[in-house]
Amino acid sequence: MNRDELRARHRRFTMKVGFIGLGAMGSAMASNLIAAGHTVTVWNRSEAAAEKLASLGAKTVRTPDRAAQGDVLHSMLANDQAVREVFLDGALLDAMDPGTVHVNHATISVGLARHLAEEHAKRGLDYVAAPVFGRPDVAAAGKLNMLVAGQSAAIEKAKPLLDLMAGKLWPMGELPERANVVKLAGNFMIVTAIESLAEASTLVRAYDVNATDFIELMTSTLFASPVYQGYGKAIAEQRFTPPGFSLPLGLKDVMLAQEAGFAQQVPMPLAGVLRDSLLEGLADGAEGMDVAALARVSARRANLDRRSKG
Repeated sequence: MNRDELRARHRRFTMKVGFIGLGAMGSAMASNLIAAGHTVTVWNRSEAAAEKLASLGAKTVRTPDRAAQGDVLHSMLANDQAVREVFLDGALLDAMDPGTVHVNHATISVGLARHLAEEHAKRGLDYVAAPVFGRPDVAAAGKLNMLVAGQSAAIEKAKPLLDLMAGKLWPMGELPERANVVKLAGNFMIVTAIESLAEASTLVRAYDVNATDFIELMTSTLFASPVYQGYGKAIAEQRFTPPGFSLPLGLKDVMLAQEAGFAQQVPMPLAGVLRDSLLEGLADGAEGMDVAALARVSARRANLDRRSKG
């Protein structure tokens, strides 16, 4: 069934849906639910993002509890702190009706995933972890790779909505933390790939080889995959803004992967290297840049700019 057929089908079976967290990813994901004809109520700390979705047909509210009065509540918040503040410290879980399904798309720690599952269960709420792989343009196209873990009945209830946002659902079992640890492992691999691109392109540049030529060669032969191709192009063009996967979020995910590894006695020596490179990038003012800005870190370590001027 193609996307137009899915949307037509959903217009006959609409649901009341809430969506909390309207950054670049959340806004793109929620727009697909609106386009399918569902009644979507949205909340975001910054009202500007909510107003954009209102122009597409969403209902905006001033407090998160008003967005949680429906069949399914989706959330796409930035990190553990934001999730804790809204759902636990802000007592949002206490405001939700028993039987509501909360689908959390955020990339969070394994520990918080477990804690959220416990707190939802205490209140008779269903909890599904559904982190995603894909950038905002992929989200807007409804082609995300979405990891899904939780009780089967809860997943089945939310599945019609998930199908609108994802090109494919990847079941990870009943324990929500399984989806989250797979997401962290995947993001760790993404940052590892970017670091290798950064170091390799710096090496060839030191020998006056054009980085664009090198990256084109590698990403069309040995490393012909979306991660290498997408981030390789950004590195070749020195295009680090606007960020699709920001450097601070990359650091957050690498550190969460380290934390998960420590909890199960899994050594991750590469994670330490990535953490320090990302920290170095932040110290150099790359907070508003994409993780591809690791190329700046590598080039600075090698003093490439000074060499070229010399």
